[in-house]
Amino acid sequence: MDKPLVLFVDDDPEMLASYRRIFRKKCHIETTSEPAEGLDMLNAGRQFAVIVSDLRMPGMDGVAFLEKAREKCPETVRIMLTGYADVGAAVAAVNAGKVFSFLTKPCPEDALEAAVVAGSRQHQLVVAEKELLRGTVRGTIKLLTDLMAMINAEAFGKSSRVKRLVMDLADYMGLADPWRLELAAMLSQIGCAALPRDVLRKAYLGQPLSGNYAYEFAMHPKIAADLIANIPRLREVAEIVAYQEKRYDGGGLPPGEAKGEAIPKGARILKVALDFDTLERMFTATGKVEEPVQKALERMRGRRGWYDPAVLDALESMINFPDGFERGLLALAELKPGMILDQEVLCPRGEVVLSKGQEIGTVAIRRLRGALGGKGDMRIRVLVPPRRNLEFAELLDG
Repeated sequence: MDKPLVLFVDDDPEMLASYRRIFRKKCHIETTSEPAEGLDMLNAGRQFAVIVSDLRMPGMDGVAFLEKAREKCPETVRIMLTGYADVGAAVAAVNAGKVFSFLTKPCPEDALEAAVVAGSRQHQLVVAEKELLRGTVRGTIKLLTDLMAMINAEAFGKSSRVKRLVMDLADYMGLADPWRLELAAMLSQIGCAALPRDVLRKAYLGQPLSGNYAYEFAMHPKIAADLIANIPRLREVAEIVAYQEKRYDGGGLPPGEAKGEAIPKGARILKVALDFDTLERMFTATGKVEEPVQKALERMRGRRGWYDPAVLDALESMINFPDGFERGLLALAELKPGMILDQEVLCPRGEVVLSKGQEIGTVAIRRLRGALGGKGDMRIRVLVPPRRNLEFAELLDG
């Protein structure tokens, strides 16, 4: 097993020297007398298993330092050392810095070693669980979305377009760790999978539905949220999906008093993306609007109270700047995961295989090849992302 990387922060040079002596054969060790320098190490990407910090230090005390360290590297285990048997400081350290262990000076070597070893094991467990969860969730979501792509191309096309838009918005707005929002967008339409394609096509173009279809479509966020809630650790994702049609002023579904900031932020972003996609496609389909994108934004601006103003402002600012994609006309053999369809693809019978605006992956490419049969020489209009994004998409899809 590799030795853990441990950071010791203490303003006493003699204490740092003793830490280097104690742990030189047991750990990879870094020491600093300046908390700010320790934060610089974290900013530089150093992945510490354990951080051991003194409490009383000039400039920045250990509580403030460990709180900032937790924000930057939440998986790193934090241990507090102090020469003061201060219960108040211990409580502050635990609450603010989520400290794993609190030790008082002078601390016996065996007690300190035991704390660092326990912290290292805790770090291994946290990282392993996170990797397992990431792999399990990713596999589950990929299975669900691949099934949706086979069952209902309209629903999958909508979720694919909206996923790309919400991730662009998340990046533009500087959201940290937006993976829950990405999953919510990918799964936002699974409640529609059983609806006929022609019904969904009407709904996604903003056309009214009648009878039971109107009710079933209105209930699709709840159906999807109930399904997602069965997947461990995805409660927040299910909540975003459940509130995807909730208006900022409290109107819309689900019923209840939630409004404004009480609505999950991810749901507020998803609502903007969903409605923009519907309106832009609706105005495009008429063939009578010269700038459907701007018309869609204008319509959304006129819906007072529907949207989080900050999200709508971000969408308008972002959408008026080029995103680095280039247009291409490619053969089937040239298609790669991460590219975006710039046309609707129909099979020989005239049915929609994949929708315009859909981000394609390996499953979609195989489906195209199967559906188009002998049209292997057919060329398809696509939007090609910057090379680094394309390589990342291929890596994820693999």
